[in-house]
Amino acid sequence: MSSLLDATLEHLKALVGFDTRNPPRAIGTDGIFDYLRAQLPGFDVKVTDYGAGAVTLHAVRGQPKYLFNVHMDTVPDSPHWSASPHELRVTADRAIGLGACDIKGAAAALLAVANATDGPLALLLSTDEEANDPRCIAGFLSESRDYQAVIVAEPTRAEAVLAHRGIQSVLMRFAGHAGHASGEQKPSDSALHQTVRWGDAALDFVTALSHERFGGLTGLRFNIGRIEGGIKANMIAPTAEVRFGFRPLPTMDPDQLLQRFSTLLEPAPVEFTETFRGASLPAGDTARAEERRLAARDIADELELPIGNAVDFWTEAALFSAAGYTAFVYGPGDIAQAHSADEWVALDQLQKYAESIYRIINSGNA
Repeated sequence: MSSLLDATLEHLKALVGFDTRNPPRAIGTDGIFDYLRAQLPGFDVKVTDYGAGAVTLHAVRGQPKYLFNVHMDTVPDSPHWSASPHELRVTADRAIGLGACDIKGAAAALLAVANATDGPLALLLSTDEEANDPRCIAGFLSESRDYQAVIVAEPTRAEAVLAHRGIQSVLMRFAGHAGHASGEQKPSDSALHQTVRWGDAALDFVTALSHERFGGLTGLRFNIGRIEGGIKANMIAPTAEVRFGFRPLPTMDPDQLLQRFSTLLEPAPVEFTETFRGASLPAGDTARAEERRLAARDIADELELPIGNAVDFWTEAALFSAAGYTAFVYGPGDIAQAHSADEWVALDQLQKYAESIYRIINSGNA
């Protein structure tokens, strides 16, 4: 192992040892943040608590051009872990631990680089990415800061990802009329029948968009995640609740999609509420999105980072893009290992990422 990888693994062992599961959002300004502060001598460090487990650490040394962002929270562990998720295990080719892939491995590498170099460097470490409640980035963006670009760490196999889908989640309710199921029913009588017909229309609508493309991505991703309602088989369902989500391309209008889903059939749902929205990357209309994608590509090329394909998963790079920053995603690991039992990151990925950041910082290009 290289000395840089050794240092990265030492930091990763410490970071995995801190319980930053989200939920339950029980993260404060001590614990992992005490450790982070101690590893950043020579940096101007500011820690901000936005409540509900949303904490940021903004650390700056010198006058950097770029901001490196990593979220420190993790998903909850499943019961299928073969050992403690908070004790890092290192094998010949991987590091195993909760958050090792998503995405404490990147944070550990950045700490190792920070201590192995003295060049300009800016870090933003946050703790609410897994909460669907982006207080950290929203709070950070409430103040104007002069960064040419933001590089967000997520598992991209150490390739720069310039584009990804947006994400929207919706709660929808239908209302019917309770009654005996033996008689003839009108289309509006059963809330569950309305739900089934809506789902059929929604799937047809999504199929009709399968030809649309952007940056290697195709069509609209759509999922009905939960249907709940009714009482029993011989009773007409008076209520039904649906939770669904979709992931648009950067060129798709999220408001138009919401309008279309809400008016697919009559009678319309009695409630239709968007519960979460994350912009696509790049954010903006078609022309602006392409302009921002090209700007991100220029910076990735300047930093000599390999450019990968667009991805289907969402990242907080979209929040920075929507705020007007050039942003892209770059981090170690494979998304296939994120959120899994015995989550792991390949050692060669950690080393590749750490060495690329070291080269950027040590050359003064950051």
